[in-house]
Amino acid sequence: MPHLSNLARKYRKDSVVIIGIDVDAMAKKIPEKKIQTFVDSMSKQMDYKVAIEDSNLMETAWLDAFGERNNGIPNSFVVDKEGTIAWIGHPQNLEEVLYKIVNNTWNSKEALTRRNLVNRIAVLDDSINDFLNKIDTNHFPPYNIEHKDSILELINLMIKKETVLKYAPLLESHIFDILLVTNPHNAYVYGKELFEHPGFTDIYYDLIIEGIQFYSDKLNLPPEIYELGAEAYQIEIDRYEMFGNMNIPKDYSKMADMYWRAKNKNKAIECKQKAIESLKNKKDFLATDLAAFESQLQLFKSM
Repeated sequence: MPHLSNLARKYRKDSVVIIGIDVDAMAKKIPEKKIQTFVDSMSKQMDYKVAIEDSNLMETAWLDAFGERNNGIPNSFVVDKEGTIAWIGHPQNLEEVLYKIVNNTWNSKEALTRRNLVNRIAVLDDSINDFLNKIDTNHFPPYNIEHKDSILELINLMIKKETVLKYAPLLESHIFDILLVTNPHNAYVYGKELFEHPGFTDIYYDLIIEGIQFYSDKLNLPPEIYELGAEAYQIEIDRYEMFGNMNIPKDYSKMADMYWRAKNKNKAIECKQKAIESLKNKKDFLATDLAAFESQLQLFKSM
């Protein structure tokens, strides 16, 4: 909401109008007064027009019609001055899109081609993910390394046949998880490549984090893997900090834990301090969360 408010103020002179629409109000039977109270309480953090649906038009004629239902909320549509849909996507990417549209450098046809490719990758990714989940069930020690290697070989054959799959995040997650078991250093190298070359879709940094967390107590992972996990948290924080994400204090705390496992005491202390600072900046933080962070910080300093 603060991000959208900044965009609304920035592009207001260019006749850009941002409208936030609550598509759940009718389905959840949320009283209009309650929504109005919330909007009023946000003040300048929600400095754009806000509407409430009196039908299910946004769901059926927008989200469903464009196949965006599974992408969830928030979701944004940009309608250009010709009245056509110029772009669909997450609000985090709106700034670049609006800048190009306002400056007449946006290519709607190219954007549509890219979107169709992303959707095609997503369909393939989901299908192959279901298949791999059925054949790769060896998630606990003792691990069958030969079986893991054979699955990795199968994945590589799939990518060779359908090259766009190298940008498929769920498939990337399977590769990373397998490498954690079979060759942690290669998992580290692969993870770094993902950070630097995200391809056509957003990298699911949380899937890499989840992989490290899942195997952390099952494998003797090297420090570089935990450094990779800490880097993943930092990238996630950098991407979502501008939106006022409520999980940032916990992300900093988990990032500190990754550095601690990586035997980087100074970085662990620094991140735990950032967790405390960002938590204190929240209006209604829990005293128990603050006490836990401060206790962990003292533990790090004492060891």
